[in-house]
Amino acid sequence: MLPLSTLLLIPLVGIVMITLLPSRFSRSLALITASAALFQGWVLITLFDTRSAAIQLLESYRWNPRLGSSFSLGIDGFSLPMVLLSTLLSLVALLASSVITERRRSYYVLVLMLEAAMLGVFMSRDWSLFYVFWELTLIPLFFLIDRWGGKNRHGAALNFVLYTMGGSVFMLVALLVSYDMLPGHTFDMTVMAQGARTLSQPLQVLLFLGLLIGFGVKMPVFPLHGWLPLAHVEAPSPISILLSGVLLKMGSYGLIRAAEMLPAGVAELQGVLAALALFSLIYGGLLAWRQTDLKEMIAYSSVSHMGVVLLGIAALNVAGLTGAVMQMVAHGLVAGSLFLLIGLLYHRTHTRDIADYSSLIKTMPRFAIFTVLAFIAGIGMPGTAGFIAELHAIIGGFERWSWWVVLISGGVLISAAYSVRTVSRLFTGPAREEMSGYPDLHGTELVAASVLLAGVLIIGLVPAPSLELVHSSVAQLSALFAGQR
Repeated sequence: MLPLSTLLLIPLVGIVMITLLPSRFSRSLALITASAALFQGWVLITLFDTRSAAIQLLESYRWNPRLGSSFSLGIDGFSLPMVLLSTLLSLVALLASSVITERRRSYYVLVLMLEAAMLGVFMSRDWSLFYVFWELTLIPLFFLIDRWGGKNRHGAALNFVLYTMGGSVFMLVALLVSYDMLPGHTFDMTVMAQGARTLSQPLQVLLFLGLLIGFGVKMPVFPLHGWLPLAHVEAPSPISILLSGVLLKMGSYGLIRAAEMLPAGVAELQGVLAALALFSLIYGGLLAWRQTDLKEMIAYSSVSHMGVVLLGIAALNVAGLTGAVMQMVAHGLVAGSLFLLIGLLYHRTHTRDIADYSSLIKTMPRFAIFTVLAFIAGIGMPGTAGFIAELHAIIGGFERWSWWVVLISGGVLISAAYSVRTVSRLFTGPAREEMSGYPDLHGTELVAASVLLAGVLIIGLVPAPSLELVHSSVAQLSALFAGQR
């Protein structure tokens, strides 16, 4: 069987098995399924030619020839890292789901459905198929938040769905207008991109704005970020790992595909994108610094870190686009680590207020080491994946806007401020009797945290393989803007 179809089918097979077999096997089957998907995802690396920017392992089956839609899958240097990230974080989220004790069969079915939808988004080579998978992610996420979330879970789930569906309307209209105006009348991404590049610049700007709203909600870009803090706080911690680690990347990935399709429109809005990026970077950092709830702090920090991604995309050059893709991977690993660790801490202490903690290093030394490392990686210290990403984004921004990009240092300093404050409050100060006696990380918790932070360090210390993986696709996309900057 073809490798991409196999990868997409693995979670679906797992869903069927969990549905048919007794519920006591649900967790084991989900873990086996996610492990198989992770293995299949890494098999793709052995089949992928990093020297080629072409869409590889392409599979295409016509759905409706009259409408020009098809079931088309393929990967390149932009999608393969996201596929690998999705399979890894899905397994980590399932490892962290031992805290789920109610309606376990339904929970694991929904998580695997979410994994399949996320993989479909990143592997789709047809805009109609992309949109189907994009909307499909809403169904499991709504129920996962609404059924297993916190006390305000109903409002958080509804808020998330309304925000995302509202943005999706603009995206759908932009895609349908593009489809109607192009002579081929097809949703094939490659064909639509070739045709859309011939449209006038004003029309490309309008179409890109529609896509920007749709993708910007999921990314999220200021001022479309209102759903994010509530959804993160109320979602179960394992789902927050996927929400921040993968779902936000769907927005930035879609934005890269939009830039590929409408280069003249993106070039015209380059300054607007850069302004939004810098504002999101600083604004998100300031809001994170003000939070006392640990999950809210990490949620707002995601707005800041995704600002780096948007800045890299806005630069429209090799260094900037490389920084954007690397930041998508780095943030997925770091945010996944933080939500994993804070979720495990909350499960033990039943509080997320930073003021309730002190001197945890005495009772939970392994937790302390992993948490400090995760916050260091979030700042983007040398030796971590965040440093590689932010360095490329800064270089790309400097090539385009010169010293204006120094504003990014403000976001870095703010990130350092709230990270140092959090580490200080959690692990130093006088010991509290109520904070003693909690078990340290153990078993699958230790494995999950180790895998994520090992990825952060490996990419940071040996970045060449990761950079090589994305280089050809980045160079090809950047070449589209060579004559427009």
